[in-house]
Amino acid sequence: MLQKCKKLRKERAKCFSPHCILNILLKNQWPLYMSSELVFHFQTLLDNFERTVIDDSRLAGRPAEIFVGKMFKMEVWETLLTSMRVGEVAEFWCDAIHTGLYPIVSKGMRLIAQGKDPLEGQRHMCGMGNLFHYHSTGFPELDELMRTPQPLIFIMELLQVRDPMSYQRESWMMEKDEKLQTVPVLHMQGNALVQQKKYRDAASKYKEAVLLLKTVQ
Repeated sequence: MLQKCKKLRKERAKCFSPHCILNILLKNQWPLYMSSELVFHFQTLLDNFERTVIDDSRLAGRPAEIFVGKMFKMEVWETLLTSMRVGEVAEFWCDAIHTGLYPIVSKGMRLIAQGKDPLEGQRHMCGMGNLFHYHSTGFPELDELMRTPQPLIFIMELLQVRDPMSYQRESWMMEKDEKLQTVPVLHMQGNALVQQKKYRDAASKYKEAVLLLKTVQ
């Protein structure tokens, strides 16, 4: 199996970390990325004889989403997902060097699935700061992973790759130049709304433009 996985890895254009092993289960066409939104289902399993399932996004009732290049805590997921084709299912074995922050990511996703704020109760700290500050995530199996980081298996299905121009991007997703380019567009939209006597909508556009300018100062 290891030789098979290594062979499959060589067939990919992207170079994988030696701490991850890939096994392709189902594949489809290649997508384009570049700041795209990736929509995917995933399963997380322990690397034990039983292959104990820790998380399953299908059971949570909604797929997961990440934005390429936006500092997602599980950086290795971005590497893995951008190596995949839309419609592909792939299994990845990842060493503990890549899975240390998984309990925090998992906790956040579980809270989102429950309709709760994933940052509720957290201090303004980096991921590792949060990891060491808290004694418990509220989930025993995640607490165990925090105490004893270990290799994990991720089974991922890439459902959709959304072009960055196909959805309204939040300001935190934008680079500085993109924000500066967006401001005059918002101003023009506001002016057009004023001419239509839609003053409340126009004020919203002007306010959005001002807030964008403040974030680049």
